[in-house]
Amino acid sequence: MSAPIQKSASKRKAATQVVTANRLIDGVVVYLDADGGWSDRIGQAVVLEADADIEAALATGQKAVEAQIIVEAYAIDVARDADGALRPLRLREVIRAFGPTVRDDLARSVAA
Repeated sequence: MSAPIQKSASKRKAATQVVTANRLIDGVVVYLDADGGWSDRIGQAVVLEADADIEAALATGQKAVEAQIIVEAYAIDVARDADGALRPLRLREVIRAFGPTVRDDLARSVAA
C-alpha cells in the first residue's frame, strides 16, 4: 500500500494561520505579532490567510532564529471562537497555547 500523495504548499489553499515558536532565552511559547515582535499570548498574534503573508511571516521567523531570539518558527492553523478568541485547531498547539489538559490551576490565562 502506497502512502498518500501530499499536495505541495504552493498547491494548497491557505488556511487561517499564525506563526509560533519558542523563545530561546526561556523556552516560552511565543507568537508573531503585527509589529514583527513575539508575544506569549496567542490573542496578540497576527492572523495570516494569504500564502504570501504566511511566507513573509515565516521569513521573519527565520530572521529571529538567526538572531537567536526564537527557536523553530512554524505556522499553525487557527480558528476564531464564537467570542472572537483565536484557538489552535490541533491539540498539541492548544496545549502549547493554554497549558495542560488536566489541572485547571496550571492553565494559562487567555486574557491579555
